[in-house]
Amino acid sequence: MKPVDKISIRDQGCVIGGDELTVIAGPCLVEDFDTTAAIADTLAGICDRLDLPFIFKASYDKANRTSVTSARGPGWQEGLAIIAQVGEKIGVPVISDVHETIQIPLAAQALDMLQIPAFLSRQTDLLVAAGETGKPVNIKKGQFMAPEDMEHSIKKVTSTGNNMIALTERGTTFGYHNLVVDMRGLQIMRELGKPVIFDATHSVQLPSGGCGTSSGQREFAASLARAAVAMGVDGVFMEVHPDPDNAPCDGPNMIPLAEVEDVLQQLIRVRRAVMFS
Repeated sequence: MKPVDKISIRDQGCVIGGDELTVIAGPCLVEDFDTTAAIADTLAGICDRLDLPFIFKASYDKANRTSVTSARGPGWQEGLAIIAQVGEKIGVPVISDVHETIQIPLAAQALDMLQIPAFLSRQTDLLVAAGETGKPVNIKKGQFMAPEDMEHSIKKVTSTGNNMIALTERGTTFGYHNLVVDMRGLQIMRELGKPVIFDATHSVQLPSGGCGTSSGQREFAASLARAAVAMGVDGVFMEVHPDPDNAPCDGPNMIPLAEVEDVLQQLIRVRRAVMFS
C-alpha cells in the first residue's frame, strides 16, 4: 500500500495511517452522559483487546436531519462538554462533527479531532476554520463529490498550514434514497496522500428513506467494511448502539454493540491477509 501522512492523536497514543487499522466508533448521538460513557467504555475495551487504535465518536447536534422533529441531541455546548468528559473518564481521544464556524473554538478545546460532515465538505470557511485550530481534521466526502475532487477540500485545510487530514468515504448518491460505494474511490482518495477511513454504517444508509427519517440496511455494513479493508483503507468508522432499533437516530444502519468485536476481528483477518499476501 502507498504510504500516506500519519496523524498522531494525543502524543502518539493513537495513530491514523499506521500499521494497525484505526477504529472511529460510537453512537450516532449523545443521549446522556451515562449512556455515552458506557458505550465508549465497551468500545475502548474491545479495541484494547484487539490492539487497535480507537477514537470515540458521538454527535452533539445532528443539524442535518430529514425532519424538523427528528432527534438532534443536547445541543452543541452541552453536547461538547459531555463528549469531553467521556473522553477524559475513559481515557480515549474523541471526535465529533462541527457544523458552523462559531462552534469551532469550543470544539477545538473539547475534541482531539474535528470532523467535517459530508454535506459540508466543500464549505470553505468551515474547512479553513477547522484547519486553523491546529487539530487533526477528518473530512467526510460529500455524497455528491467525485473522490478526486477531495483534493480541493484538502487544500482548503492545508492553506492554514495544517496537514493533519484524513478522508472518509460514506457512499455516493445513487438515485433517490440510496447510496452506493465505489471501491475505486478509496484507492483514488488514498493517492492524495492522506489516510482514508471507510464509514461502514452511513454507507448503508437510505437517506430520507423512512417516513420523515433516514432508513438503512445494516445487514450489509460488515460486508462493505471487509471489502474496504481489502482495498487498503487506514481505518473504519462505524456507528454502534446497544439497541439500534430504539436508538434516537440512524438505528437502521448502526451495528449492534454486541456484534462489534466479531466485526473487527473479521477486519483484522482481512487486513493481515492483504498486507502479508
